[in-house]
Amino acid sequence: MTNKAYSGYLNPKYIPKADLVAAFYLEPAAYVSFEEAAQAVASESSIGTWTNLSTLSPKMKRKLHARVFSLNKRSKIVKIAYPIALFENGSVPQLLSSIAGNVFGMKEVKNLRLLDINFPNRYIRSFKGPAFGIEGVRRILKVPKRPLLGTIVKPKLGLNERQHASVAFQAWLGGCDIVKDDENLTNMRFNHFEKRVRKTLNARDKAEKETGERKAYMPNVTAPFGEMVKRAKFAKAQGSEYAMVDVLSVGWSALQDLRDKDLGLILHAHRAGHAAFTRSSTHGISMLTIAKLCRLIGVDQIHVGAIVGKMHGGKKEVKAIGEEIENTIVYKGKGHVLSENWLNIKPVFAVCSGGLHPGKIPPLVKAMGNDIIIQLGGGIHGHPLGTRHGAIAARQALEATLAGVPLKYAAMKNFELTLALRKWKD
Repeated sequence: MTNKAYSGYLNPKYIPKADLVAAFYLEPAAYVSFEEAAQAVASESSIGTWTNLSTLSPKMKRKLHARVFSLNKRSKIVKIAYPIALFENGSVPQLLSSIAGNVFGMKEVKNLRLLDINFPNRYIRSFKGPAFGIEGVRRILKVPKRPLLGTIVKPKLGLNERQHASVAFQAWLGGCDIVKDDENLTNMRFNHFEKRVRKTLNARDKAEKETGERKAYMPNVTAPFGEMVKRAKFAKAQGSEYAMVDVLSVGWSALQDLRDKDLGLILHAHRAGHAAFTRSSTHGISMLTIAKLCRLIGVDQIHVGAIVGKMHGGKKEVKAIGEEIENTIVYKGKGHVLSENWLNIKPVFAVCSGGLHPGKIPPLVKAMGNDIIIQLGGGIHGHPLGTRHGAIAARQALEATLAGVPLKYAAMKNFELTLALRKWKD
């Protein structure tokens, strides 16, 4: 099966310079060679189509066509260089419509996964990136070095505004720095957004006075775009430093517009729905790519997985994502197919959550370092003595970890931690 319209896109001698480079995992369809499938992807994602055309001059074709410059049949990884002229500056939707559009449905392809993207400097400079980043978040919360400790109010749905604020207050008193809404809590009949924000921020202020620590609340502003901006502005007016948004649910265009409005809010990115296309190792788009796009646009924090939690995502993958969003220069290898220089784009806080409890804090910190936000939901609220004691146990576990004290010894002096370890023995 050979389509001559897809020929001419292979150039192993080509050396990318100011190109945008995409790396794909590729499995050709039956009776299609690896080279033919790679060229089909390069063609469809740049200037080509299924048949020869008379509408584009040979000169412009040479100038604009993508080039397959690296093929590795053993790893099934293909690298394609795209002229920067193919992309609109500052537009993630247009980028994805190009390199992650029709290509996934082509008959020449059995499986295709967008593994990584290297952005040329000119393209990077067309985005704002995070307004605050790791350093800005630490400055606001006055926590200069250690991991931040947070929780998600549980149950996800069912509490009214007063109950929600009460749970948040207990978590803050116990030692949490941050409390956030869950991904599906927005404006409910039983829990109205504006009432919840007012009551929970009042609880935050009270917790700050009682603990002497800065505390933060992340209200979920996810909604159709106009309403989302309205909610973010309301949260800001009430004294919130944060807005949480389900980035994939609202879409790239809405996320870019929200960032570009410069509302002066720390943007916390929840990745709800990502596994629909990131979980497969052979097809879809990698979470690393999603995280890079979010950093480019300008979120300040993003969920990356927890390695030891309940969600899919191994150590190598989660560590690579953490490195990608935190470092200025990223070198290929150890989970990074391509390198990257982020220039002026600020680092992003990696958020680790999903199935965590105090006993899992030591291996998480060992794997990910201090520049993470550790979020425990059930691992705090499921404590035998309730939310406040669950937060105390989590803070005890974190402080012991940072001091290099094994939890079994720290638990001898901390009753809350003892109960937590006893309940979650794994």
